Order: sequence, then C-alpha cells, then structure tokens
Amino acid sequence: MTATPNTLLDRPPAVLNIGIDGLNASVTASGGTLTHLPWHPPGDADPALAWQLARLLGDARIEAANALATQRIIASRPMWEDIALRADSVWPEMRGTRLLLHAGPPVEWGEMCGPMHGAMIGAALYEGWADTPQAGMQMLERGEVEFAQCHDFHAVGPMTGIISASMPLIQVRDATHGNLAYTNINEGIGRCLRFGANGPDVLRRLKWFESVAAPVLKAGVRREFDRCGGIDLKAIQSQALLMGDEVHSRNAASTSLLFMALAVPLAAVSRDGDTIAAGPVHQTLDFIAKSSQFFLNYSMVSCKAIMDAAHGIPFSTVVTAIARNGTKTGLRISGMGNEWFTAKSDLPQGLFFPGFKQEDACPDIGDSAITETAGFGGCSFAASPALTLLAGGTVSDAVRYSREMAEICVTRNPGLSLPALDFAGAPCGIDVRLVVDTGIRPVVTTGIAHKEAGVGQIGAGIVRVPMQAYVSACRAIATKFLEEKSV
Repeated sequence: MTATPNTLLDRPPAVLNIGIDGLNASVTASGGTLTHLPWHPPGDADPALAWQLARLLGDARIEAANALATQRIIASRPMWEDIALRADSVWPEMRGTRLLLHAGPPVEWGEMCGPMHGAMIGAALYEGWADTPQAGMQMLERGEVEFAQCHDFHAVGPMTGIISASMPLIQVRDATHGNLAYTNINEGIGRCLRFGANGPDVLRRLKWFESVAAPVLKAGVRREFDRCGGIDLKAIQSQALLMGDEVHSRNAASTSLLFMALAVPLAAVSRDGDTIAAGPVHQTLDFIAKSSQFFLNYSMVSCKAIMDAAHGIPFSTVVTAIARNGTKTGLRISGMGNEWFTAKSDLPQGLFFPGFKQEDACPDIGDSAITETAGFGGCSFAASPALTLLAGGTVSDAVRYSREMAEICVTRNPGLSLPALDFAGAPCGIDVRLVVDTGIRPVVTTGIAHKEAGVGQIGAGIVRVPMQAYVSACRAIATKFLEEKSV
C-alpha cells in the first residue's frame, strides 16, 4: 500500500486565528493567507467583573435609560446662535482670576505633556500675565494659575484645548433640549496654540480673532439667528457625511458648507455699511476658505451640546464624553455624574509627515473625541475613504471600523447616513457594558501632535480608547447600580 504524499508543507499555509493577533504577521510574511477572528474574554478576563457584567447586561433599568439617552442624541438640534466676544463674559469664574481651561480629565502642571506646557505658557503671554515665555513658565510652576477642565464649563477644545478669559467663544444651543455648549475658534494649520506654540505669530493670530474674526462671525450668525434661529450644525454634519467627511479628522466638506452658510448673511451685513465693514468680512472669509479644518471646533461643540443633553440619566451606561490631555484619557458616563474614569493614553498609529516618526508622537490628546460619542469620527469612518490617504489603512479598514463601532453602540442614528454601508445610520451611543463584554475598544480618528511644544501636527491616524478606562467605569457602575437594585 502506497502512502498518500503529505503536501501540507509544500504550499503556503492558510490559517484561521482566533483571539490574540501576535502570530498574524509571521503568517502573512511567509506568504500564507490569514483569517483573523478578534475575540476577547468578557469582563477583561476577570471572572468577578464578568459576573457583574452579566447582571448589568440583563438590567431592564439600564436598557430603558440607554434608550432614553440615545433618543436624546438623535432628537438633538445643535444651533450655532452667537459668538461671545470674551470667555469671561460667559464664565464669571474667569473674572479677576488667572484661570485656564484645558482639554481632557484633570492634570497637574508636573504631569502635563510638552504641548500642554507650551500652550499654557502661550495663554499667560496672551493674557498679559507674563512678558516672556520663561516668566510664564515660572508663574505656572509656582502655582499662580488655576486649571480646570473644559468639560466642567460645558465646553470643549481641540488638542491642548486651552481657553482663557479674553478668548472669543462659539456658543451653541441644543434647540430641542435647551442646553448651551462652547468652544474656541480654530486657528487653522501650522504653528498654533493648540499644539503648544506660543511665539509672536501665534499671539498675533489670537489677537486678530479678538479684534476682527470674532466680531465678523458674530455679525453673520446673529443675522441668521434673527432670521431662523441660527445655523444648524447637525444639518451641516449630516450633509458632510454624504460628501466624504467623517467630521472629526476630515472637515473639508463641512467647512465648505459652513462657508456657504456664512457668506450670504455676511454679504448682507457688510452691504448695510453701519453693521460691519467689507474689509474684515473679506479677511475672515479668506481665513476660513484657507483652513480646511476650520469646522472641527464647530463639530466638537455641536457634539458637546448633543452629548450634554444625554448626560445625567440615572442608570444609563452610555458614554457622554471621551477626553484626553496628552497623559491620560478619561470617560464620563451618563448615569455616573461628573466622575472621570481614566487610564494612560495610548499613542496614535497612522501616517507621519515627512521627517517625523512614531517616536516623535505625543500620547493621545484633545477633547475632539466628543465627536465619536455623538456618532462621528470612528463611528462614521466608512463615510470618509479619502481620510485613509492621510490616516493610513484601506477603505475596507474604514468600513470595518464603523461596523466594529456598531457592535458596542446601543443603536444607529437614522439622521446620520453612511453611503458605504448602504446608507445605514451611524452607530449611536457607546455602551460601557458592550465595550467590556466584546473587548472592542472604540476607534477614534485623530491628528497626531509632536510630543514637544510648538512643533505642531506631525501626522494623522487612529487611536483606541484604553480598555482600562472602560473596566474602571464598569466596576463603578456595577457597584452603584447593582447595590441600588438590591436595596
């Protein structure tokens, strides 16, 4: 009897891998084909947490609360209604004090990343608290400046997120629920305060915002407010999804739509003559036209208004904020008040501009992940195939990320259509329970900042929110909700 030859080792392997992906690269490097099925033990491989999680997943109170939270998200209508010419006109806490707001959860001066230090120094120079960067740094080191989180003031800021008393603010109201949200004006690209730059060019631009851009933007939006209640930001965001933006890292279409919404009322107010001169209008529109990311801050504050409307619902496990400060990433959960659940920030992965590499990157930073909580960014990555050219990966990856996010969200938002997914609604309502149950960490599309102050953006890519932040939140939720159920 002749044995049948074994040809297994004569051809490239075909491998099905479940769970850990550590062997994947070696399979493909040897010419094999690979099918990888991601899997993670529920409860982050902690049996006690897995049992608590099982009880939370069957809790009718949580299901009802999460349904209400996502109903509020879907029903929200964030309207840009005004520009506050100074932040201290909105927040009395800034009057007569030295208070700076920053992105992310709380962080002390000694723990801040390089860009945060640079931006804090820049704000001290901008406010006239110090005459030189060295004097500003010494003032901050001595504890002569107070710090607070943007989120505690119903605000958000990109990258370092610094807001000081003299800065103009974009004011947005959720017309459905009545709550207000705020952010600063986007500085464009290049050397910016949000990346930690604090030179004369940066300060001049901020002063130009005060004297020129902010009054122009105020005149335009107030004309629209008198006509129709303001400019509907959610309408711009949803339209931009159909035009190639995911409205976090790519805002080319949304910026164009905002430009269109502003141009007509500004033409009218400049024509009136006694309202605002044509020169400042031209300068402001020119700045917007040359800044493809100008809408980012509007997208962020729109999402902040949306998510604040969903915050504070008893028993809800929906994430209402993801914020990063360059050191830690923090979560806020609808049913858990203003407590932050934090973990060490990961390094974003992606493509780098020429001359830069992964070792130059700052850990994840900024309040802009508020967009993911509202259904944009990573949730809507499938809408933006062009972003893969900047952030890396393939169009198939972008579609996969949006599908992954749907697995950890409560529902879909029918008002945010994703063409690449047969116009399915974007995932809506990241649920702490589902993240810990599936092991799928939420995807955030993001710019990559240099770890040193003032260098600026050095690339773009994605980052995953640390699982430990979700595990901490899940444990706290179990302690609070399950104890209340047993009482």
